[in-house]
Amino acid sequence: MGMYQSVGKRLCRDHIAATAVLTISIVAVFTTIGCGNQYRPVVSAIGPVGPAGQPTKFAVAVSSPSSTSLGLLTIVDFAGDTVLSTPNILSNPSYFALNPNGTQGYTINAEGSLNTFFLSNPTALISSNVVQTTLPVNSAPVSITSLTPASALSTIFIPETATNSIAAINAGTAALYDNVGIRGGSNPVYVVGAAGTPRVYAISQNTPGTNGQIDSLETVSTTSLSDSAQIPVGIKPVYGVMTGDDRRAFILNQGSGTVSVINVPSNAPDVSQPFITIPPIPIAGGGTAAPNPVWADLAPISSELVVLNQGDGIHPGSLSIISIPLCSPGALASNPNCSPANPVDAVGFGQVIATATVGINPSMVSVLQDGSAAYVINELDGAGNCGTGEGSVSVVNLKTGQLTATICGVSGSAATATANGTSNLIFGHPNSISATTGVPAGKVYVTSSDNRYMSIIYTDTNTVQAHIPLQGLGLRVLVTTP
Repeated sequence: MGMYQSVGKRLCRDHIAATAVLTISIVAVFTTIGCGNQYRPVVSAIGPVGPAGQPTKFAVAVSSPSSTSLGLLTIVDFAGDTVLSTPNILSNPSYFALNPNGTQGYTINAEGSLNTFFLSNPTALISSNVVQTTLPVNSAPVSITSLTPASALSTIFIPETATNSIAAINAGTAALYDNVGIRGGSNPVYVVGAAGTPRVYAISQNTPGTNGQIDSLETVSTTSLSDSAQIPVGIKPVYGVMTGDDRRAFILNQGSGTVSVINVPSNAPDVSQPFITIPPIPIAGGGTAAPNPVWADLAPISSELVVLNQGDGIHPGSLSIISIPLCSPGALASNPNCSPANPVDAVGFGQVIATATVGINPSMVSVLQDGSAAYVINELDGAGNCGTGEGSVSVVNLKTGQLTATICGVSGSAATATANGTSNLIFGHPNSISATTGVPAGKVYVTSSDNRYMSIIYTDTNTVQAHIPLQGLGLRVLVTTP
């Protein structure tokens, strides 16, 4: 009920009807009984308030029934765990991405086809709304990054390994507007950026065993880009992230066991912390394994970079929590080097503040944006909590740096024949994960490369509460807002 206000009215005759008009067009009629100097309340509702509604967001999963069949999108409502639509996409999809605000999605396949589709009204999305275009012949596209750089078009960046170039596609029209060759580099694998960035960085691995590089792609006009600089990074760079304020980019060097730090406004390696060394992973019984970082996510609320380390693929991997604060406005008076336009690193920048052990051969991490927890998918459980040969999801508390839960997988066909067949287990060996906050609970979506269901974990209990049929083997799941 809302708050109420009372106004007394003196009544002096039997059976006189007193009428009170409530706000928001609700009318209630009160009939008095009795006589005398009495007060009867005239009741008006003032701003009745109900429980807060869940945010409008969706989980979007891509799956593939077979290598020759059309792929599928499965769009699931966050609030109700219900399937809203299942349009077809290109066959044998190999990568899936969303733009930063989650209003548009993109898929590619190895044959060089690109799908674009809008998610503003997912219930009405049907197969005929999915636009298909063709990339240059024999381009071998490998990943997708979509964002709008400063003073540029909303752009889809696609590395093309066969031609050592980056395709730049107008996200609004799906038309190719530039194809930038990588100078002095080879094997581009990913483009790193954030909305409003002055430049994006194309990651190239180059010859195996040698240092990779990133190329700065600058906007020349609304229809062309320029490769303005090449910055060396470590051996075999595989992935990267850029902070939302466009100040720093972090490149994961799997072969070096390091993270290269790029000062984006300066377009150069960070002066005080050009790279961060990831600690080796201790092995039970003695010895260590190289970290082999493979994936990263940001916890902006706590100024932390969360790096997932694959290890040797035989023993458990690890999750490194790294502090990445920049100087704050409060430091301007005492630190003349702290520029609002290009702030320097604060004390503790680049420090590995905690490392948690996860499962064997982990491949992806997703952080709750309230900074409370990180969720890691593992090919195999490393602690003996799950069945032999089964995968798992590790839950790491980012406040304490400790592993707090392990959610096991089950891959037997009998156990996963129906969505209700097995409780509190991930179906299949997980290959993608996407975590999102919510009230009273956030949710974590998990797909598997060997299963046709998507599992949903509720973050308040860290238990699997639903399995959603995908009609195909899972490729990747993303949430439209974090």
